[in-house]
Amino acid sequence: MAKYRKLGRTSSQRKALLRNQVTALINNGKIRTTEARAKEIRKIAEGLIAMAVKEKDNFEEVTVMAKVARKDKDGKRVKEVVDGKKVTVYDEVEKKIKKDLPSRLHARRQMLKVLYPVKDVPKAQAGRKKNTKNVDLAAKLFDEIAPKYENRNGGYTRIVKIGQRKGDAAMEVFIELV
Repeated sequence: MAKYRKLGRTSSQRKALLRNQVTALINNGKIRTTEARAKEIRKIAEGLIAMAVKEKDNFEEVTVMAKVARKDKDGKRVKEVVDGKKVTVYDEVEKKIKKDLPSRLHARRQMLKVLYPVKDVPKAQAGRKKNTKNVDLAAKLFDEIAPKYENRNGGYTRIVKIGQRKGDAAMEVFIELV
């Protein structure tokens, strides 16, 4: 018996397809795909979520001193002239950061092996390059998704059949986070 479905693709194409769809599932919470793909996506996504649930509280909060640029009322950096050059003014600020313990750091790196980087483009000014933000999907798994499932032993995804696709009659499904 085979351990996985080949999905009619070479190994590199198959891995890229599954990584792409798992990334979309975690980013959006729900995707539409074929039944065979959904069953393969489920294996990977549930493994990532289980890892996040296990390691979600495995960090320590540390206070650090950080240099932050001073800003004016418009949100622009304040500059002053020093020796004929304009220099940005910085203030020292205390910040609390989460420092991952080794097992959580390892889990984060395992997640990042699977998940592609995602950019969030706001709807209001779509197409503006400066307004895009990088989404940290590993942090989303730890901070948003894992707390929802902490009292659940597996079964983090649901597959709902929605009928056959018109072109090739492949069974289409929604796979979603429960």
